[in-house]
Amino acid sequence: MKFSPEEIYETVGMIAYEKLDIRTVTLGLSLWDCSDPDIKACGRKIGEKMRRKAEKLRSTALDIEAQYGLPIVNTRISLTPLAMVVPTREPEAFLDIAVAIDEAARDVGVNFVGGFSALVHKGETDVDKALIASLPKVLSTTERLCSSVSVASLRTGINIDACHMMGRILKETAEATAKDDGLGCAKLVIFANAVEDNPFMAGAFFGPGEPENAILVGVSGPGTVRRALEKLGPKANLGEVAETIKKTAFKITRAGELVGREMARRLGVSFGILDLSLAPTPAEGDSVAQILEVMGLGRAGAPGSTAALMMLNDAVKKGGSFASSSVGGLSGAFIPVSEDAAMIRAACEGAITIEKLEAMTAVCSVGLDMVAVPGDTSAETLAGIIADEMAIGVANNKTTAVRIIPAPGKKVGEMVRFGGLLGEAPVMPVSKVSAEGFIRRGGRIPAPLQGLRN
Repeated sequence: MKFSPEEIYETVGMIAYEKLDIRTVTLGLSLWDCSDPDIKACGRKIGEKMRRKAEKLRSTALDIEAQYGLPIVNTRISLTPLAMVVPTREPEAFLDIAVAIDEAARDVGVNFVGGFSALVHKGETDVDKALIASLPKVLSTTERLCSSVSVASLRTGINIDACHMMGRILKETAEATAKDDGLGCAKLVIFANAVEDNPFMAGAFFGPGEPENAILVGVSGPGTVRRALEKLGPKANLGEVAETIKKTAFKITRAGELVGREMARRLGVSFGILDLSLAPTPAEGDSVAQILEVMGLGRAGAPGSTAALMMLNDAVKKGGSFASSSVGGLSGAFIPVSEDAAMIRAACEGAITIEKLEAMTAVCSVGLDMVAVPGDTSAETLAGIIADEMAIGVANNKTTAVRIIPAPGKKVGEMVRFGGLLGEAPVMPVSKVSAEGFIRRGGRIPAPLQGLRN
């Protein structure tokens, strides 16, 4: 891959002034060779493999960052879903595995590990149930481990029993981490149509269709897109806005693929994918919601927000896919409330509600992300929120997810604070109308007709 002097000069400006960075370089590791009926042996094998394969991950990222001047914010690991690897029906055994993984992650210097995961969109095995039951203890006693559970897909429909189960698990996990405002729930994602090559936490896992190992890159540049639109000015029409976003996404993608391929070459592993997702941070200027404001909206959540977000997402995908033949993961725009400075403002002012966020998730990368709700929200209401978001994903054949925090002891308008990239957020109101009768029916909502594609 060759770059012109003009491209290099422009990229330097994007880094220096517009917060362009490589948000994560994630090493995907297959654990199929680590399964063992002896749980201690299984944990040991997983830890040894992580240390062996990832021992140079952080140092290599730092070398490439110094060579190219592109900030690499996070190095992470994603694993084969643990429910497929650990042959046990005992939740306590999963805690032992989790501790082994967390210790290995600390030793190699990554900030998060994904893959403490179960895929239950059509039903749960005893192993799945054991992993899910262990989540409150696991997420409250480990530091780096992240979890995800798939409860719906286009081909299977929505597992309402699993939605209900996850509503209860969210309540238990929040209580187990009450001193940290329910932080454990920030490390737990519930998916429809989960993808196998997502490099972003907390929902990353390395799916069964992946190779032995691979580098997965998440590149992020909401500040770069915002600045490009500011230069374009307020008189440009929306077609010109979309074209500008597309061209900017092309440039961002080129920078990300350079880093990803070089990381893979130096580590001697496959280059997997480049995820185009615009992932914000709480830093001022590094915001997806601010892009919407530059487009002309007073705040994210104003009428027109869903249309603006659809255009943003589409233009990012078009520009990125033209720049790289290795686009994968989620690839779009994230709208996490607590991780986006302008989204936090919009939520505090009441400009955006959970219902409007839900509508916007029909056209963005993920779904209801890092949303805090009152601690007394019932498990059935949480399950209803999960089911609604899963329905958007299933009906539209796209990935959607829920990362919601029922903040213990907190009421509407109070703040939860997690720090770092996880940021802070106001507790948002939820409907008081009960969903209990619907959720307690249980069973599975059948797959929609568009799932019958063979």
